[in-house]
Amino acid sequence: MHEAMLYDKMPDNRVRCRLCAHRCIIDDGHRGICQVRENREGVLCTLVYGRTISQSVDPIEKKPLFHFYPGSRSFSIATPGCNFRCAWCQNWEISQMPRERHLIGGHPATPDQLVEEARRTGCRSIAYTYTEPTVFFEYAQDTARLARAAGLGNVFVTNGYMTCETLDIAASWLDAANVDLKAFRDATYRRHIGARLQPVLDSLKKMKDLGIWLEVTTLVMPGLNDDPAELRELVEYIVRELGCDTPWHISRFFPGYRMRDVPPTPVATLRQAEEIGRTAGLRYIYLGNVAESADTLCPGCGRELIRRLGFQVAENAIPRNGCCPACGETVAGVGMAGMD
Repeated sequence: MHEAMLYDKMPDNRVRCRLCAHRCIIDDGHRGICQVRENREGVLCTLVYGRTISQSVDPIEKKPLFHFYPGSRSFSIATPGCNFRCAWCQNWEISQMPRERHLIGGHPATPDQLVEEARRTGCRSIAYTYTEPTVFFEYAQDTARLARAAGLGNVFVTNGYMTCETLDIAASWLDAANVDLKAFRDATYRRHIGARLQPVLDSLKKMKDLGIWLEVTTLVMPGLNDDPAELRELVEYIVRELGCDTPWHISRFFPGYRMRDVPPTPVATLRQAEEIGRTAGLRYIYLGNVAESADTLCPGCGRELIRRLGFQVAENAIPRNGCCPACGETVAGVGMAGMD
């Protein structure tokens, strides 16, 4: 048993969790929405501390993070559980394992072991990903602090539903995050995800204010969030609140989990979204899950600066000063210079 962080004791052995925006009130013997935080006689416990359901060495571009040490590798870990119930989840076998199978699987691994494995495999960072890292926050934090001491970066791939209190704690060790902004309609979040839109927007702004490098992903789905007016509002929010240098990843949907009857997103829809983003002023836009170029171009002169083949960086022409060698425009990001 590992006691959880960020909770309040209440009468009758109930507790209120303050880790994510659900702020679950949990009766004795019950679990929160994430299904991995349990009230045991008035003590909130995390059930996934020290248990990884997945460990992998990935290109940082696979997160996707294209402006955080491009071309580097990230040691990626996950535990079971999620505080969302997305009907299209690509990793539902592990994210929904406690709910669907009433099982919390995984293999023992201490934070020290994770950091050592990240160093052994030549990774530049550790990514807390595949499921929602907020629900294994205690495990992530203990690992991240050791990683920071070892000179490694820390990355969240997240739905952005954590509380401001959680982000204030993470600010000392979280270097970058890719946040899924799944739609720009509260009704979509409520109906298909079991959450609300506003807390995600609050987290995005909070991360920006805390100086965490931020990239945003939107999985565009036919009939769900592909209305041009909605996409325009979404990108206008990014430009207004997060800045035009925030990379936006537009991903193509493929049928899966509980949405197998929805067709794949037409590539033309992604190109339309890309045009909406450029018109709104976004300077870095990437298409995902398609056979399209994922190169980084200079927003000033259009020169190709980073050439990618899939998730691999084939060439990085950005010099040490982080500026375009042709026109001198600064390229937004962290560690953007070529590896040589």
